[in-house]
Amino acid sequence: MAGHGIPHFQNDGGHRLIEVGVKEFMCTGANVPFDHPHIYIDMGDDNEKVCSYCSTLYRYNASLKAEETNPPGCVFHVKAA
Repeated sequence: MAGHGIPHFQNDGGHRLIEVGVKEFMCTGANVPFDHPHIYIDMGDDNEKVCSYCSTLYRYNASLKAEETNPPGCVFHVKAA
């Protein structure tokens, strides 16, 4: 995969809540090899959504950029082989 157009987020830290700057994204669970199937999440009109696979609560925060999270470090990056 050369890259992806939709932000992907991971939760290696086991955080209960991750704030993100977008309302459409993918949750990967954790980094490889501990990831789960990448779940598409669309918050729609809501400001919070729970990943149905890993139960991470994501909250929209308009002050964050598309590839920023609070706590920091939850952006998933595809690693080259």
